[in-house]
Amino acid sequence: MAFDHSNRDTADTLRLTRGEKLSAIERIVVLVILAITIAADLIGFFTTPGVNPVALLLSIATTSVFALYLWKPLIATCALGVVFALSFIPGSELQVLTAAAVAAGLVMRLGWTALILSYTGGFLVAAAIVPFAAEPGVVVNVGLYLVFATVAGAVGFALRLAFARGSRLERELEKRAEQERQAVLAERRWIAGELHDSIAHHLTVVALHVQMLEDPQTSSDSQEAIRVAARKAMTDLRFVIELADDGPQSSSVQTGDLAAAIDEAQGEFEAAGHTVDREGDPRDERIPRAVEIVLARITRESATNILKYAGPGEVQIHLAVDDEVALLTLRSPLPTTPRRELSSSRTGLGRMAERVMGASGEFSAGEVDGFWVVSARLPVV
Repeated sequence: MAFDHSNRDTADTLRLTRGEKLSAIERIVVLVILAITIAADLIGFFTTPGVNPVALLLSIATTSVFALYLWKPLIATCALGVVFALSFIPGSELQVLTAAAVAAGLVMRLGWTALILSYTGGFLVAAAIVPFAAEPGVVVNVGLYLVFATVAGAVGFALRLAFARGSRLERELEKRAEQERQAVLAERRWIAGELHDSIAHHLTVVALHVQMLEDPQTSSDSQEAIRVAARKAMTDLRFVIELADDGPQSSSVQTGDLAAAIDEAQGEFEAAGHTVDREGDPRDERIPRAVEIVLARITRESATNILKYAGPGEVQIHLAVDDEVALLTLRSPLPTTPRRELSSSRTGLGRMAERVMGASGEFSAGEVDGFWVVSARLPVV
């Protein structure tokens, strides 16, 4: 795939679409050379007697045309053609033809197919005309100018390929850096989600039982529940850290055990004063491992919400499994008065929906006849 991508990029370059602008270094080099050339022409005019002023002006105009290539290659090429036509007046056509051969490098560096072909045709015509306009007895070696133009064009095209490749590599590096940044952000979101799904549940249990410590009848049970929740929170935190460090190192940590999650939720509901109605076998072999992990997370997150907000009464945990789908339903009574001591960010509902829909399932959560019902339906085939 990488080879094909490279070939495609090279083919795009060889199509000779509009070239990139010159780099800052190239611009500086061209401008310095032009300034030195113009300065040399002016010094020669004042130090050498008998210099034709028209020829000097044409020489400076020819040099100045190169500056136009830095911004408008098409206009520069047209201006160079005009200067070449005027060069026959003072008889400096060979000088302008030499400049045109040098300009072939800029045309190949910056031009596009139409401009390059037009320039090539114009240069060949100019090279063919010059010998006929030469003074009698003067031999014009047209082949030398053609070789000079070919070499200049080859250099310009090589620079074009080099800068195109550099730009392509720069874009690839930027794309790769953005992919790495997105990967880091995704990992951070994953760690935050794992902490929310695991640690927040146990902290909710701790917060609930702290409120029950003042009751002598439930104080000892609440202390034991807090101790268990704290131990499980430490275990889950260690597991998240190990996952972030390229995988769990301890095989004793349970990940996505649906039966354990339902047993734990039942124990926490009963410790909080709820009766529990369970149906279904969470160890049903028809439940795939991926589905079991999602359902275990749904159970744990729903248990957190039930412990926070449910009113007194029975909590139902029903699991129905057949050859096509697994349906988990958790039903809890709504509170008669809102409980304001435990805040909610509604992050859990969003994460539950993401997990279920990410496994091609269906998720719903809402009030039904005075009960809060969470339902997750997942395919098992």
